[in-house]
Amino acid sequence: MEEILSCFPDLSELQKEQFNKLGALYQDWNAKINVISRKDIDALYTNHVLHSLAIAKIQRFEAGAYVLDVGTGGGFPGIPLAILFPDTRFYLIDVILKKINVVKAVAQALDLKNVKAEQIRAENVKGDYDFIISRAVTNMPDFVFWIKDKIKKQQKHELKNGILYLKGGDLKDELKDFPKATEYNIAEFFDNDFFETKKVVHVPLRFKA
Repeated sequence: MEEILSCFPDLSELQKEQFNKLGALYQDWNAKINVISRKDIDALYTNHVLHSLAIAKIQRFEAGAYVLDVGTGGGFPGIPLAILFPDTRFYLIDVILKKINVVKAVAQALDLKNVKAEQIRAENVKGDYDFIISRAVTNMPDFVFWIKDKIKKQQKHELKNGILYLKGGDLKDELKDFPKATEYNIAEFFDNDFFETKKVVHVPLRFKA
């Protein structure tokens, strides 16, 4: 929690309370269902919560924006971002029902009214979104294929509508077909060795009627 508070000093008391509850909630659920690797659960706030919030250092979501989280797993990056941006609507999806059930339970425990969670494949999602977020669920070409027809036409953010993707390592080959993609090094925002090779990738995408 100390890292969260130092990197995001303007949190409301409610937001601090919600972030503080995440640790116990995920410890409890992880004991029942392995939603986060056992070795990772003790580093929840760095490896999962703060990592998710790196997206907010690249783009703050506006009130009324719609964000789709594809392959959310236990709720990352969607749940931490939904706490940070209570006036943005988040739709968290995954193909694994037990993980979506955890997301629903966590969102309910935190009283996150801006979160909807569903077991569904990305290709079957209806609607248009300002941004589509994810954490390394597949390679970028496949990901773009899944979601390319789900981008809103109207833009309300500094960055162009499209993908905000959390991934690490050398992405040159993966992004070679996306010349407008921009990589942001998370280590520039958070002083922790965990983020040394990790990035947020922005891929702008056009609305497809």
